[in-house]
Amino acid sequence: MARTLVEEQGVRQVQRRTLVLLSAAQVFGGIGTGATVSIGSILAVELSGSSAWAGAVATVMTLGAAAAALPLASLAERRGRRAGQVAGLSAALAGAVLMVLAVVSGLFVLLVLGAAGIGVGTAASLQARFAAVDLAVAEHRGRALSTVVWAVTVGAVAGPNLIQPGTAVGTALGLPPVAGPFVISGAGLLIATALVYVGLRPDPLLLARQLAAASSAAPETTPGGGPVPAAPPAGAHAATPPAGGSLVRGLRAIRSSPTALLAVTGVVAAHAVMVGVMSMTPLHLQHLVEGPVSHAGHVAEGDVLVIIGFTISLHIAGMFALSPVMGWLTDRAGRIETIMIGFTVLVAAVAVAGFGQSSTAAVAVGLVLLGMGWSAATISGSTLLAESVAPEARVAVQGVSDMLMGAAGAVGGAVSGLVLGFGGYLGLNLLGAAIGAAVLAAAIVTRTSHRRSAAA
Repeated sequence: MARTLVEEQGVRQVQRRTLVLLSAAQVFGGIGTGATVSIGSILAVELSGSSAWAGAVATVMTLGAAAAALPLASLAERRGRRAGQVAGLSAALAGAVLMVLAVVSGLFVLLVLGAAGIGVGTAASLQARFAAVDLAVAEHRGRALSTVVWAVTVGAVAGPNLIQPGTAVGTALGLPPVAGPFVISGAGLLIATALVYVGLRPDPLLLARQLAAASSAAPETTPGGGPVPAAPPAGAHAATPPAGGSLVRGLRAIRSSPTALLAVTGVVAAHAVMVGVMSMTPLHLQHLVEGPVSHAGHVAEGDVLVIIGFTISLHIAGMFALSPVMGWLTDRAGRIETIMIGFTVLVAAVAVAGFGQSSTAAVAVGLVLLGMGWSAATISGSTLLAESVAPEARVAVQGVSDMLMGAAGAVGGAVSGLVLGFGGYLGLNLLGAAIGAAVLAAAIVTRTSHRRSAAA
């Protein structure tokens, strides 16, 4: 049943407002992740007294994101996207506060807890991309999703470069200088939380369910018109998710669809490779510029921090700045085709970074390409996933995907330190290349099978 013109215009207005609101929240929320990633491994070594814990912050962040993915998705199923976003951003705000306390007290355990909170915020940020497509039309889903992903660019790229201005903030507040970036992160997360709490109304997920229920129940022609109805209460029938656990329903839906399986595999593998290489790059650059660390308590400073911050900023720009292009490719070239493009770029990225490991410029170029490959694979994979399962299973599947994505990132962050120790930076990148090549081959097989099925 076609909606009336007034209803269609109202839905488009809500969708535009939702994209603007989510994008603004992503800008402010992204600051926390960027700052944590850029100096987390260095702080972990300083506070723990051992270089063996260098990957702890990245690992705990990704574990926090993985652990929070399903609970946040379940909360969104029951009460809408707004509730899930506010919960995740609030946890990230608490994490930023704990980061400041960790620096002030010198307690490693607070650093770990703070990283977990930031990780929960990362899970909320990832799920915001799905909120962008709840009301989007099919031909614009890739672009709608990429708009929200792109908005992370400003905050995430600014985060690593808050190291030096953040020290001034820390000094002004009577805190250790390195605590300053996390004070700025906390302010950004507070703004993001307030924006979503106040502005994400009507809730896009609940409204989409209400419109779908009204469409299926209404007669073929609806007389007259009217404004877009307000989102129903959380307990309303249209907003009630199917019975059963989110994990079981999500896994069952993914297994039943070859394209959903490819989408999840692509998103998970791209994230594992990206986190694994990215989390060890600051340590590699420190060793490259200063030489091997002679004692566990040594902390990079001065020009090294600038190089690290600039490189990670370029990497994050590669992840997010070209998101609209990746969304356009997803809509125009195709979902599976863009996954293939993403993994081709990813394999090229780790080749450049690995074989150019002795050059800070080559490492920076490799990290930019790594971010671009991640962007293409994540945007196209997420869009394909949203279209590959039934609507009633969609939120559960998205939660499972993000959980697996976070778990893979955690494994990548943990294993990367061991691989770096045994195989060096080149060995770490070669492992990433092998994973990327395997997924690229799987995408080619799925695309061929999909075309044969369509032609039959």
